[in-house]
Amino acid sequence: MARNLELGAWGEELAAGHLAQAGLTILARNWRCRYGELDLIAREGDAVVFVEVKTRSGRGYGTPAEAVTFAKQGRIRRLAGLWLAEQPHGWRHVRFDVVAVVVESGRDPVLEHLRAVF
Repeated sequence: MARNLELGAWGEELAAGHLAQAGLTILARNWRCRYGELDLIAREGDAVVFVEVKTRSGRGYGTPAEAVTFAKQGRIRRLAGLWLAEQPHGWRHVRFDVVAVVVESGRDPVLEHLRAVF
């Protein structure tokens, strides 16, 4: 389990760096409430972007993005609503992205940023 947590934390670190390099401003990382956690929350222009990061050590069980199921999407939307309710800033646009990270032994990590996927 610790290995998976380390892998996930590293994937989130890579994703945050990638998003920042792409011009997004990271507003929050690992935002938690009693109902769950949002991996990354960013701003791009006048949009708030909720980013789910999925990291895998291979593709044996499908791509990381495939792990963002319909149920997981619903949970992220509910959590995003709770986060938005706490904010004094009224956001004109809301977007849900996924950053899929594959970290295979002996290779450089591969990141795929899927924008507005749900």
